[in-house]
Amino acid sequence: MNRSLFDSDVPHPEPSNLTAFAANDLNRDSEHRDEQSVEGALAKDGTHIFAFTKDKLVLKHDGQVLDPLFARYELQELQPHWDETILLGYRKTGEPRLAVPVGIPAEDLESHYKPADGRTLYRDQLVDEVLLGEFAQAASLIRWNGDNRFCGRCGGTMEMRIGGYKRVCTACEHMIFPRTDPVVIMLTIDEQRDLCLLGRSHHFTPGMYSCLAGFVEPGETIENAVRRETLEESGIRTGRIRYHASQPWPMPHTLMIGCYAEAKSTEVHRDESELEDCRWFTREETLEMLERPGANGQASPPKGAIAHRLMRDWVEWKKQ
Repeated sequence: MNRSLFDSDVPHPEPSNLTAFAANDLNRDSEHRDEQSVEGALAKDGTHIFAFTKDKLVLKHDGQVLDPLFARYELQELQPHWDETILLGYRKTGEPRLAVPVGIPAEDLESHYKPADGRTLYRDQLVDEVLLGEFAQAASLIRWNGDNRFCGRCGGTMEMRIGGYKRVCTACEHMIFPRTDPVVIMLTIDEQRDLCLLGRSHHFTPGMYSCLAGFVEPGETIENAVRRETLEESGIRTGRIRYHASQPWPMPHTLMIGCYAEAKSTEVHRDESELEDCRWFTREETLEMLERPGANGQASPPKGAIAHRLMRDWVEWKKQ
C-alpha cells in the first residue's frame, strides 16, 4: 500500500523550528505585564534594547561586527522615544529585552550605524537565528503601535499600555490589542503523478518559483482558505489539507501558515493578474531548484523561507 504525505508528519515533527524568524525563546511573561514593567526593565542592569528607525533595525557597525543590541546609555544620540518603549520579554538569564523607536531617519545615521529591514537581516544573515526571532516580535509591535495612534471608533488619541501590548483611547476608552494577520501558504501535491504546483508572481526575482499564498478571510478556516486561494490563483481543486509548519513574518505582522494540499484536478488555469506563471514540477526539478538555484534558470525561495521548507520537506518525505 502506498504511503500518503497526508497521513504522516515526517520528515520533521516540528518543521516550524527550521524557518527564519522562529527561534524566539524569550519569556514574554505576559501574565505579569503592567504599567511599571517597562520602567523596571529599563532600570535593570544588563538590559539590552533594539532600536528602530521606522521599520528598519539599527545595528552598531564597527567595520567587522554588526551588533543590534544597545545599552540604554548608547541610544542617546539616536533620539529614542522612551515613552514608546516596548517590553519584549526576558532572556533565561533574567536579562530584559526591549525595543524602542528612534527619531533619527535611516538616511541620517552616522557611518558607525547600519539600518536593515527584516528581509535584509534574514537573507544576508546579519544576526543569528535567536536575535532574528526577537527582531520579528519587536518589529511587529513597533509597527502595530505606530499604526494605531488614533482611535478607530471616535478618532481620539490612543495611549500605549502594559509595555506595548494594549492601546487605550483617551476619549472613549476603547481598547485594542496587537494584531497578527494569518496567511496560508500551500504546496499542492498531485500524488498520482508525483508533482507539486508552483507559481511565479510578477514581483519575484527572475526565475524564482514558490508556493501559492493568500490571506485568510474573516469567518474562514485555514483549510478552506487553502482551497479557495489555490482555486482562485491556479484553477486547481484540492481535497485533503495537511498543516505542516508556521513562520512569523514581521513585514509587518503576519503569521505564515504552511500547508500541503491534495490536488483533485490537474489542468492549470492561472489568474494572470496574480501570477506570471503557474505549473507542475517533478520532484527532480524541485530538488534542482533547492540545491542549485539558478542553474537551469529557475530557483526556489531562499533557505529559511517557509516555502523553501514546504518544497524541501516534500522532496525529502519519501526518504523517511
